[in-house]
Amino acid sequence: MIRLTEEDFRGDRYKNHPDELRGNNDLLVITRPDVIADIHNDFLAAGADILETNTFNGTRTSQVIPTSCCIW
Repeated sequence: MIRLTEEDFRGDRYKNHPDELRGNNDLLVITRPDVIADIHNDFLAAGADILETNTFNGTRTSQVIPTSCCIW
């Protein structure tokens, strides 16, 4: 099991982001591509023939964090 910290999700690019980013797995493609590559390689080593990446939450709309000031 891979244990990632808040700093792993932030990387250098998002180190000053005002919100918590831990759990935002789509950011790992940018901040920790080595982790994503390791996961893919583990699947290939286990016999997978096809790899697919879930980027459904990699859109601008999905990445917006609503706050109490916003009315939807």
